[in-house]
Amino acid sequence: MKIAIVKLSAMGDIVHAMVALQFMKAHNPTLQIDWIVEARFAELLNHQPDIHNVLTVDLKTLKANKTGLLKEIRQIRRYAAHGYDLVIDAQGLLKSSITARLLGKNVSGFDAKSARERTAAWFYHVKIACPYEANTIDRNAAVLAQPLGIHISREQILAKKPFLFFKNENERIHLYLHKNAKNIVFIIGSTWESRNYPAEKFIKIAEALQANCLIVWGSEQERKKAEWMSDQSEWLQILPKMDLNDLKALIANADLVIGNDTGPTHIAWGLNRPSITIFGPTPVSRVYQTDINKTIKSASIVNPHKLNKHDFSIRDIDEQNIIDMANNLLAAQSEKSSSAEVAEQLAQQTGLPKEVDNQELDEIARRLPDIDVEADDPL
Repeated sequence: MKIAIVKLSAMGDIVHAMVALQFMKAHNPTLQIDWIVEARFAELLNHQPDIHNVLTVDLKTLKANKTGLLKEIRQIRRYAAHGYDLVIDAQGLLKSSITARLLGKNVSGFDAKSARERTAAWFYHVKIACPYEANTIDRNAAVLAQPLGIHISREQILAKKPFLFFKNENERIHLYLHKNAKNIVFIIGSTWESRNYPAEKFIKIAEALQANCLIVWGSEQERKKAEWMSDQSEWLQILPKMDLNDLKALIANADLVIGNDTGPTHIAWGLNRPSITIFGPTPVSRVYQTDINKTIKSASIVNPHKLNKHDFSIRDIDEQNIIDMANNLLAAQSEKSSSAEVAEQLAQQTGLPKEVDNQELDEIARRLPDIDVEADDPL
């Protein structure tokens, strides 16, 4: 069965949808899954063994250049020649639903009450109901799995395997990672200024943790902020600009990621790495909280149907709460690592213990000499 998934953007949304792949393939290993995505996010999906083809479009640029529309339509029609049995629009936008309809005749997606844009549902044959205000990860799992008759439970998602992969990353990344110190990645940017935790508070966190704190940046504005931050503390280093392949490699080797509600922070969850996601004007229900993936939210009330870009309450979050949370995560990680090292050393010294059944125990007992022990024997 050939399936096309349409999930064009954004980075965090793509990560949250990708978790469904391992369960879809486990249910039906013969599935051939292609993923249609905006070109700038393709590297996020690359090297994923459950994806057959990563197919790119460039619809984002059409806002500024409408002349490219026919070119994109022709590209999508070429993809349609793959002959998909099912096309799933996991985005729920008008542009994604039209893309899905151009790819094939059998199209599924969110129903009108569940889609981000109600008109998207006009193009679907199978419509999935899942409240828009529900957990984003659960919504993605539902819209991708239900058309195939699959149910993905919360317990399955909590026990997920890492699902982001990288290959041939730039070796300079490892020059920034310390072997004898904790490596913490700071994600300081996002799409809105009101989603950004203050740079001054990130600096206080670095000073308190006294770890190797590495600042990731994307835009020129973020680079300037990162440079200023690194000048304020010896515990902060600014990283070179990275592509998504290198970013995945960096986070996979980090001890902790602390960042705003944005794509790079969510990559930590996809890689099963410890993280703290800081929320202000966006709903904390977007993510799963686990033993190693924590969230902290400002006091503001968020309407998921109408986000307030002028809600700057993230600035009021006390950095000490984040410091305490980070120390707990790092301590738990150190304890786990120490236990694993001790277990490994014992295994190397004595070999792994062999399981012995009752029959073997009886045989051992028969071989032992009879020993009389007096009641007052000091054994």
